[in-house]
Amino acid sequence: MSLTIERIRQAQARIAPYTARTPLLRLQNLDESLGCEVYAKAECMQITGAFKLRGAMNKALTLTPEDLGRGIVAASSGNHGKGIAYAAKLLGAKATIVMPYTAAPVKVDAIRALGAEIVQCDVSERFEVAERLCRERGATMVPPFNDEDVMAGQGTAGLEIMEQCPELNAVVVPVSGGGLISGVSTAVKAVSPETRVYGAEPAALPRYSESLKAGKPVKVEPKKSIADALVAQTPGSLCFPCVAAHTDGFAVVDDSFLLKGMKLLLTEGKLLCEPSSAIGIGAVLQGLIPVKKTDKVCFLISGGSVALEQLKILEEVTI
Repeated sequence: MSLTIERIRQAQARIAPYTARTPLLRLQNLDESLGCEVYAKAECMQITGAFKLRGAMNKALTLTPEDLGRGIVAASSGNHGKGIAYAAKLLGAKATIVMPYTAAPVKVDAIRALGAEIVQCDVSERFEVAERLCRERGATMVPPFNDEDVMAGQGTAGLEIMEQCPELNAVVVPVSGGGLISGVSTAVKAVSPETRVYGAEPAALPRYSESLKAGKPVKVEPKKSIADALVAQTPGSLCFPCVAAHTDGFAVVDDSFLLKGMKLLLTEGKLLCEPSSAIGIGAVLQGLIPVKKTDKVCFLISGGSVALEQLKILEEVTI
């Protein structure tokens, strides 16, 4: 593994002028419901509304002027694409984002508003389409997770978490392809080896749980989940070794508990996030992650790209 704490620290210095140092919030109103001392790393308050800006910005800043002149292409369900579109606009590059037809309209509209070209396709075809566009245009592909510059950028969130609350007992991270948890777990374990790091993924797409059992990346069948930002079918080949080395367990979370987590964050924590970001809260509500009352547990709230009409789904959810 060549992803190191040194690379993450370099990324932190590189992206600092372009990203927000998001707050770590102490959400005492959630303690009773979750059975621990609750903290939230509010990446929903990042400049583009999600942690993805960290990795996108770090990767874009490593590109040469010639690379930028030929454009950037990314496959994304939304938040990574918005990060790339924002970075490209800042650096004067053309961005093309390949998105699934199922992407949330609020995310499509936000990316288009930043001046990026959008190409839509079936979710299973998005990487193939992106690679074809790169070949045709000579553009640079910026993967959403399986890239060490992207992973290092995401890891800066882990550095901030430990700087803001060094005494944390555990950090819970939403997981898709693994770019976020690989970076965050590498950073957290380098700074505080005793702090536990857990991943939370949708029950419909348990790619890491199955891969860790098998000892290698495996592909799971595509199934629908309310967690539209966590749609990867297989772990990133570069992410998997980091995750296997630095995490303490994975939770496979039902959509019903994910929505309970989202409603709890909104009604009691007063924090608005997209469904995928609440999966860590859902994991503890479902009893899948061991915590005790004295544990200081940080939930990484990965994004806030949610439309008001999406909140209607919470009306019938009971906590």
